[in-house]
Amino acid sequence: MSAKLSALHSDSYVDISQYRDQHFKGNRYDQEKLLTQSNTLYVGNLSFYTTEEQVYELFAKSGDVKRIIIGLDKVKKTACGFCFVEYYTRVDAENAMRFINGTRLDDRIIRTDWDAGFKEGRQYGRGKSGGQVRDEYRQDYDPARGGYGKIAQQRAPEARNSF
Repeated sequence: MSAKLSALHSDSYVDISQYRDQHFKGNRYDQEKLLTQSNTLYVGNLSFYTTEEQVYELFAKSGDVKRIIIGLDKVKKTACGFCFVEYYTRVDAENAMRFINGTRLDDRIIRTDWDAGFKEGRQYGRGKSGGQVRDEYRQDYDPARGGYGKIAQQRAPEARNSF
């Protein structure tokens, strides 16, 4: 198929992104294959206060949701801003990628990406303090994601105010 013709069949909303899970058990080829066949989405930039019910209500608009796994801080066991949404079919998951990625949930713009499939243990944040790595280094104040980033919180309040 020519490049022009294949571009007509491309669907950038459902194409797999450049991101790859660095903790994936297997080789790159296996991961790519799973991503192209997956019914599971990773959903990021959630508020720590977004509930499973809110996620379900939004994602069920794209198809039949099989399950939702809310990401947890591995130390505190509280929500830490991401989840996995598993659909029964690839078509329903593709619809979510097309129509939900970049929309607002709980007043936050959420991001969706393909996931190679949920495995037990992946629901926990990978940051040193238990949450997500991105929240360790965040310098801004984000009340929906726990205030300042973990490293900024460790500094004295007067040092934070000097930014």
